[in-house]
Order: sequence, then structure tokens, then C-alpha cells
Amino acid sequence: MIYIGKIVNTHGLKGEIRIISDFKYKEDVFKVNNIIYINNQKYIIKSYRFHKIYDMITLENINSIEQAEEIKGLNVYINRDDYKFNGYLDEDLIDLEVYDNDKYKGKIIDILKTNTNDLLVIDGIKKHMVPNIPEFIKEIDLKNKKIYIEYIRGLDNED
Repeated sequence: MIYIGKIVNTHGLKGEIRIISDFKYKEDVFKVNNIIYINNQKYIIKSYRFHKIYDMITLENINSIEQAEEIKGLNVYINRDDYKFNGYLDEDLIDLEVYDNDKYKGKIIDILKTNTNDLLVIDGIKKHMVPNIPEFIKEIDLKNKKIYIEYIRGLDNED
């Protein structure tokens, strides 16, 4: 299961819910008849619209504000196998081996979200972080579980 957002409130009387999501491919997920999971229960999306900063959806079997209130505050997930995305998910990068040319630098153990750029946390000789931006990330090889970075002196404090 992949986390895509959180239900922060209800909207109106007919069960519409407000979700805060920064999921990279949410435009592929929040579509009518797509499947999401809340509290390990499967739901089918009946409608979607974007309003201010919220992804607003209605779900099959949630038809009132009272029913929507029961899921308020819960996290929203998708099953990775239900979707095909044009690109990679952040979760796909975890456990990839990191290389600078042919020099092994460690494995990605986490991804920190920041206001500017996501940071890949690499566990090597020491733990260090690399911004997940094209200037640093040269190639992502999911098939061989490797990622190639552009090493900059001082990035990992190993020199």
C-alpha cells in the first residue's frame, strides 16, 4: 500500500471529503471508478474535483456527512498493483544502490520531503543526503536496483 494523502475534513451534507495530497501522480488516482483504501477498506471513487488546496472526492457507500465524519482524519492509500504510472514512485527508490560512476556510495533508506526538493537519505560509510533533482540524479535503473548520482566533493563527508 502506498500513502497518497489524508482526509482532513468533510464538505457539504452528501458525504464529500477533503483530502490533502502531494502525491506525484494524484491526477491518475483521483478519477471516477478508481480504487482507494481507507483504514484497510476498499472504496471506489464516485466523483472528483479540485478546490483551493484540496482534492475533493465522493465515494461509493459514503452518502452522508455522518458517514464521511467516520473516516475524517484517516490516511488514504492505493494498492501499487492497481495502477501503472508513467515514471517511478518515491517508494520505488528505497533500497536502490547508489553509485557515483562505478563507486558504490550506499543504499537509499528514506526520502525526506521538504518545501523545495526531496532529499534521498543514503546509508553508506556515513549517512548523508542528496537532493532528488536532475543536477544530482543522473540515472535511475529500477530493473537493476541502482541509481547513479553526480558526486560533488563534500556531499557525503567521506573524502
